[in-house]
Amino acid sequence: MASPWRAEVLALARPVKVVFLDVDGVLTDGGLYISEAGETLKRFNTLDGHGLKLLQEAGVVPAVITGRDSPALRHRLIALGIVHARYGTTQKVPAAESILKELQLDWSQAAAMGDDWPDLPMLQRAALAVAPPNAHPEVLSRVHAITTQAGGHGAVRELCDGVLMARGDYGRLLAQEVG
Repeated sequence: MASPWRAEVLALARPVKVVFLDVDGVLTDGGLYISEAGETLKRFNTLDGHGLKLLQEAGVVPAVITGRDSPALRHRLIALGIVHARYGTTQKVPAAESILKELQLDWSQAAAMGDDWPDLPMLQRAALAVAPPNAHPEVLSRVHAITTQAGGHGAVRELCDGVLMARGDYGRLLAQEVG
């Protein structure tokens, strides 16, 4: 599959200062692991996590808006230093708009990644809308870019890398990492 970072998509990513992310199917593979005690377990990808930390280092705010809530998710977001999160919400646009207001930003400075119908209103408002290839067909038909990696398998890292490239931060951050 070709890279999603064509010139026109990079142009949309250039002004991005906040990245809104769904969780199930985006930060995870969409599967739910439920223990005998009823605890929900989730699998997260470390490439995605490092990409989110790089975004923060470049001054881009990662924000999570999800219809679910779980101790596993909260633990992961705390470990990543993500402070802007809305849990258990089916209305993602008002949740995103509250974060935009807190950050004094608007939709023209926002990217969003989602995989299913509840994400569509948020994706349609964002300056840059991205989906993993495992997203629902209705979502895939309405986004600016589709990552090559599936949700929970590096899709978020692809989005992070694309935003960092568009903003001119990728090379600088890579040089810092390799010394």
